[in-house]
Amino acid sequence: MAGHSHWANIKHKKAVNDKAKGKVLARMGKLIAIACQMGIPKLEDNPRLRLAVAKARAANMPMEAIERAIKKAAGIAADGRQMADVMYEGYAPGGIAVVVCATTDNRNRTAPEVKKLFEYASGSIGAPGCVAWQFKDKAIFLVGPASDDQVMEALLAAGADAEDILADGQGQVEIAAAPNQYDAILKALAAAKIAVIESDLTKIADNPVDVTDPAAAKQVQDLVAELEEHPDVQDVFTNALFAV
Repeated sequence: MAGHSHWANIKHKKAVNDKAKGKVLARMGKLIAIACQMGIPKLEDNPRLRLAVAKARAANMPMEAIERAIKKAAGIAADGRQMADVMYEGYAPGGIAVVVCATTDNRNRTAPEVKKLFEYASGSIGAPGCVAWQFKDKAIFLVGPASDDQVMEALLAAGADAEDILADGQGQVEIAAAPNQYDAILKALAAAKIAVIESDLTKIADNPVDVTDPAAAKQVQDLVAELEEHPDVQDVFTNALFAV
């Protein structure tokens, strides 16, 4: 299989957004909490929790803090602060589609604050469903050193199903798959002793829009940065494709 590189633009997005996250530990705690609520607070039985913990470790969250967050998650409902995943959709300047994924205990607080951020950046928030249809949920992996044939053989041997496998010509391979294949692919790669450099559950735009004008690119990136700074926001996705 072959296709177009998802990881190049994701790396660009991560490089911009990671610098803007001033409250990483608090946000990682929320990510862990919602993962526990949607499954069970056991790493071996909850793929989403394993991913949340991996992200927390990548953000240099200490294991003691991670363990406290997992234990605290079990009591969130009891103290009346049930966390919920929410999604907001809108447009950045130039009509670029934007999807904002947040975790909140108060939708009435988060929604108007996100709306204001769009408006301050000369964008606009839209109705549910206005742009989300342009994105697909994906499990993505960057692995190596390996060839696309090695990766394909490993997945076939384990019965894991990938939608796209793309070698970059430098010993790394990108894999895109349905989200429900995340755990199966990780196990297949581990069994074949193929190292996972990065992995994520993300949203990929069906038809990315090239933003080549520096001024327009800055407007979109500024909006994304402001949204990412909001303490309830976990991630922001756009259909913008920036020149690297």
